Amino acid sequence: MNISSNRLYQLFKYTVYALLAFNVFVFFREEWLAANVQFVGGVPLADMIEAYAATIDTAAWVVLLLMFELETYVLEDHHYNPAVTWTLQGVRILCYTFIVYAFYGYVVNLAFINQAVPAAIDNLCNAVSGGWSYAIDLDEYTLITAANCGSFSSANAFMQLPGILAVVDASGLTDIRYLAWVDVINSAVWLLVVLVLEIDVRLQERGYFEGWALRASNVVKFFLYGALLLAAVYWGFKGDFVDFWDAFLWLVAFVFIELNVVEWRAEVKQAAVAEPA
Repeated sequence: MNISSNRLYQLFKYTVYALLAFNVFVFFREEWLAANVQFVGGVPLADMIEAYAATIDTAAWVVLLLMFELETYVLEDHHYNPAVTWTLQGVRILCYTFIVYAFYGYVVNLAFINQAVPAAIDNLCNAVSGGWSYAIDLDEYTLITAANCGSFSSANAFMQLPGILAVVDASGLTDIRYLAWVDVINSAVWLLVVLVLEIDVRLQERGYFEGWALRASNVVKFFLYGALLLAAVYWGFKGDFVDFWDAFLWLVAFVFIELNVVEWRAEVKQAAVAEPA
């Protein structure tokens, strides 16, 4: 059986998209376990974004990614009518609403971490019977038991996260704070990336995505994608594989969107050359 290179390319592209969709469930499971510690009585509706920022963010981005895929690759000019146009715009606005909402959630999480206070605990093994947990990561808590209390930290002073029975030593708190900052910065940079890409698509639709506009877009995105790559590398070095893998997949996915735009520009140019004078 002969499979064309284009079909393999499309298969690879949509496999990446499917993996990103699967990450919604990965983040949900991670944040659901963390929410059991942070919100013992259940998550109030007002705190939903604090508890599930990554889940909401990833789900909205997956839908938005599919919107870009439709607009830059799947749909042809003859597919557009008022109903299709308004549907795409409505879904896009809804996605952006949730993405900005998720950005706010990351900021809230950072503020939560920064409110940690000294804990009245000088030895983790003394906290075994109190229902205390140790903060392994930004969204990962492990119940302190007699079997594991000596494995987390040998420090004799700990910080308690506000309002919950969770502690971490000073170096661990610093790591968690940095991870929270990277979440905020990464989310902000992605908002800038999608803003630039939206401008690219609108200019391309009107035939203006040439010359200085194209060069300016490429320069800006070089720095933005570079910042996102640094965030992925940081997550990789800090041992947060889920965040690293997710960041890597998103970079690959948006490379596909960029290639869609390049192919779209080429098709428009070929059509213009083919038109009779």
